[in-house]
Amino acid sequence: MYSVRFFTGYRKGAVVKSEKKQKPKYNMWQNTVYYISFAWKEKEKKVIFLSLIFACFVILNNLVNLLVSPAILSVVEKREPMSKLIVTILGFTGTLIFCSAGLSYIGTNLPYGRISVRMAVLKHLNQKTLTTSYPNVNNDAFIKLVAKCKTITSDNDKATEAIWGTLTILLHDGICFIIYLFLLSSISPLMLFVVLATTSVGYFVSRYVNGYEYRHRDELAGYEKRMWYISNRAGNYSTAKDIRIFGIRSWLAELGEQAVGAYTAFWKRAEGVYIWARITDLILTFLRNGIAYFYLIRLVIAGELTTAEFLLYFSAVGGFTVWVCGILRSFAELHRHSLDLSTVRECLEYPELFQFENGEKEESTDMTYSDKNNLSALYEIRLENVSFRYPGSEKDVLSGINLTLHPGEKLAVVGVNGAGKTTLVRLICGLYDPTEGRVLLNGKDIRSYNRRDYYKLFSAVFQNFSILAGTIAVNVAQTEDEIDLDRVKKCLDEAGLKQKIESFRDQYNTLLNREVYEEAVELSGGEL
Repeated sequence: MYSVRFFTGYRKGAVVKSEKKQKPKYNMWQNTVYYISFAWKEKEKKVIFLSLIFACFVILNNLVNLLVSPAILSVVEKREPMSKLIVTILGFTGTLIFCSAGLSYIGTNLPYGRISVRMAVLKHLNQKTLTTSYPNVNNDAFIKLVAKCKTITSDNDKATEAIWGTLTILLHDGICFIIYLFLLSSISPLMLFVVLATTSVGYFVSRYVNGYEYRHRDELAGYEKRMWYISNRAGNYSTAKDIRIFGIRSWLAELGEQAVGAYTAFWKRAEGVYIWARITDLILTFLRNGIAYFYLIRLVIAGELTTAEFLLYFSAVGGFTVWVCGILRSFAELHRHSLDLSTVRECLEYPELFQFENGEKEESTDMTYSDKNNLSALYEIRLENVSFRYPGSEKDVLSGINLTLHPGEKLAVVGVNGAGKTTLVRLICGLYDPTEGRVLLNGKDIRSYNRRDYYKLFSAVFQNFSILAGTIAVNVAQTEDEIDLDRVKKCLDEAGLKQKIESFRDQYNTLLNREVYEEAVELSGGEL
């Protein structure tokens, strides 16, 4: 049975200094519809409905706050009976209490749904990285996408969760904007034009500036990749001895400082760009509010507004500018979220080089575990004129290889370092496809199979390995199902470890990997 765990170490290399501008694969509306549909398909519909209800409460709360003072003032001006004044006050007060309670209740429960959707995204990303075609794990473009997605899904403020807040704000701001637009339709169209024009300019400036991070995402991913690699190596329990023995602590610290310095320098440049958007927004806000308030005060002086109407329109003008600014800010924020969601989608939809579920089923998948013990006697593997060249390389690692492994045959491949021994094994195991030629299983090209079915024919142990956070039996058998304990004991006996394993309290059920289990045992490097 074939089961391999991969560790992908990030290669040290030159830092990217500049990147070409990249246009996102999907636009803002496509990503918004996609994410709402994603939540629906993941059975997290509550986040959609709670967001809608929350927006309704916000709209009602704002309308009540807009009308409460003018309504009470109007009752006082008209010298209405005290009973009507009390009823008016109690009506508005009760509505405000109702809105406050609704907002508090929904606001408390809404984050759970948002987090659940983000966790669903993480599940799909993890599934993608764990099951993707092996060549992708060494592909720089894919590695950068994965690194960026780790940031995008890292906390509550990132796009995969924050977008729900942005959509909710955009919904209630948009509805309030329409209501206030009708309310202020009697006011000068010129003033409304000024408000809309200044806020629109601010929006487009912010939209362009806020795209800085996305346009330089590969550069940022390069910095983040180096930081994660150094942090993981420096904090990895298994490398603690090497760091001490070879005295590389200062070297790792220097690399860490360089990586942090480059990362910090990037964000200083980014903040230098973002600050101009904030300055522009401040100037436009001052111009917009100044013109609006000047015109409204002039109407009061001319006697064209009553006291209650003045208070209503004064509040409405302020609210209208808030809604306009809020809508455009939300669009700018939604645009930023969309850029991140586009990155997530590009990662999830990254092209697969192999066939999986759409490939042909391999017959041995229907065998029982005991039947699979003699698979080597059932299959012939043949390499026909196989050549292989790694992406970006100028020459072949293997060229014109013809090799047949007959059923039940045992073969040792010997050669100097770099001769292509590991590459040959990877080609036979189906981790890579030949650049030229074919790998045949009983005369059939392995590219036609469901590659996961094909993997199950092999048990491969490569130079780089990882210990699973599980029992010794699970690590030896490389499965949690139908473990043949006699075979596990036989393997450990042949490796000279049976006596030591049986000296442990839990023997073959002893846990490994102290990073996960405090009670796990630690085997020596040779024993691993």
